[in-house]
Amino acid sequence: MCTSPLVLLQVFFLMAPEGVHPQPSSSPAGAVPTSSDLGPGSQGGTLQSFSEGTETPWAVPGTTTVGPTVGTPSGPGNRTMDLFPVLPICVCDLTPGTCDINCCCDRDCYLLHPRTVFSFCLPGSVRSSSWVCVDNSLIFRSNSPFPSRVFVDLNGIRQFCVHVNNSKLNYFQELQKVNASNFQALATEFGGKSFTSVFQTQSPLPFYRAGDPILTYFSKWSVVSLLRQPAGAGAGGLCTESNPAGFLESKSTTCARFFKNLASSCTSDPALDAASYYNFTVLKVPRGMTDLQNMKFQVPVTLVSQAGSPLLAGDTCQNVVSQVIYEIETNGIFGIQKVSVSFGQTNLTVEPGASLQQYFIIRFRAFQSTAASLPAPRSGNPGYIVGKPLLALTGDMSHSMTLLQSQGDGTCSMRRHKVQFGVNAMSGCKLRLKKVDCSHLQQEMYQTLHGRPRPEHVAIFGNADPAQKGQWTRILGRNCSVSATHCTSCCVVPVSLEIQVLWAYIGLQSNPQAHVSGARFLYQCQSIKDSQVTEMFLTTIVTFVDITQKPEPPRGQPRIDWKLPFDFFFPFKVAFSKGVDYQKGSLSPVLILCLLLLGVLSLETK
Repeated sequence: MCTSPLVLLQVFFLMAPEGVHPQPSSSPAGAVPTSSDLGPGSQGGTLQSFSEGTETPWAVPGTTTVGPTVGTPSGPGNRTMDLFPVLPICVCDLTPGTCDINCCCDRDCYLLHPRTVFSFCLPGSVRSSSWVCVDNSLIFRSNSPFPSRVFVDLNGIRQFCVHVNNSKLNYFQELQKVNASNFQALATEFGGKSFTSVFQTQSPLPFYRAGDPILTYFSKWSVVSLLRQPAGAGAGGLCTESNPAGFLESKSTTCARFFKNLASSCTSDPALDAASYYNFTVLKVPRGMTDLQNMKFQVPVTLVSQAGSPLLAGDTCQNVVSQVIYEIETNGIFGIQKVSVSFGQTNLTVEPGASLQQYFIIRFRAFQSTAASLPAPRSGNPGYIVGKPLLALTGDMSHSMTLLQSQGDGTCSMRRHKVQFGVNAMSGCKLRLKKVDCSHLQQEMYQTLHGRPRPEHVAIFGNADPAQKGQWTRILGRNCSVSATHCTSCCVVPVSLEIQVLWAYIGLQSNPQAHVSGARFLYQCQSIKDSQVTEMFLTTIVTFVDITQKPEPPRGQPRIDWKLPFDFFFPFKVAFSKGVDYQKGSLSPVLILCLLLLGVLSLETK
């Protein structure tokens, strides 16, 4: 007979939102799940927590949180849940047909446990989960439709936790809590390269990991070194040779070199000689260091085209390296399969304070029989990612939209800057005009401003397919009007191009996707005389305008507010009805009111 009131008391505490003050857990992240504790009489069997993509539980008033960290997931009714549930959108899958590094939802990786191979999972590539916890002593029976579990924290306090279906937590993760017990484990799992020499403290790894330096071998001197990618340092961007190239990290660098005596440096400085960039072999995998005489672990660097050696002819240093492009083909854990190099060369005039601007580019691609079969990288999947190239379409060919780029003397370069989504930019250069008629001059200046080929469409999403015309929108624009000038001997030419891009976020607020709504070309024109102008200064501008219409913010969950019944006569209604539901229009209120009036009248008569 004493059990029933106790049960009612515990259930009342579970339902009350503000009158309960459970004992908080001093170390939520350190909770340890038990194998059989779900609370007395719990339903649905043992429910375990997620081991991947589990976010630190969030707290609500009157509750504490526990972060379940281990175990294989299961749901109510012993329904098994996938350890890595398939995401409807994999936002970091940017390279079709190729495994994207640290993208744990990329199907091209074919990995059951991505964290054993990747150093971390990119945001948005794993699901997050939320747990709400209270003291287990307050719970008699669990009837929650969500997965639930009892955990024991480091202080031995048992916490009853419910896995809340909170869609806002999907695709986002909070920072892990670091303490003295897990500091070394986190540092080992996520740490980068150390200042300590790798060759002295560690044995060679069986294969390259993303970001690892690439090993090279100089057989002439029996020296193992690293593949270098010189980069600019300091305010002047002077070349530094100590920058190693990272495995699977495609990037480009530029730097400047200054010469006190170019006449002597022309043939003696290895940085100017093309041979110094391919007179070695590349180790396929790091373990090739253990057997440097075995050529099956080495890949020679092949020349795409012949490059001459520096030559001093009078006051000119010829065949100076101005650009180096490495193309490296890889095959997963089998390492590097092919390395090729191409050069750009120029001539320098021997004079005091001579300088040279050099470009170094390293590109990685998957090893396949035909490189043409590789699809172009995406700029998002599906929505654009800020900083990725803005995709354009000309005919059936997809390419990146570009801006002007100037050389060292300010003249227009054949190289162009890529338009990055969401990044406003402005560039300009000087164009030397040729002695041609007005129509050819106009055509040349239009091509210089918008690049070759001229963009006709822009991709609505970052993963647009060139074969699907519905995924592209036409670029609006109008050329300069010839009738705007009254000079018969003048030529109206464009001198400035502004690319305006309207974009917006669409989709769920928890995972919005950026898409392009429209784009147009705006030209500024100028009238010139054919024979009087020898050069023109051209300008290109790109502006991105966010036209997202913010929806009304979602309402929160309703709060439980316990109140007494508004009807004062409710107990009397129940008594007179003998447990039968009170029906509107019955005579009970009238009878009760009559009795009260008779009582008042009897008191007044006395």
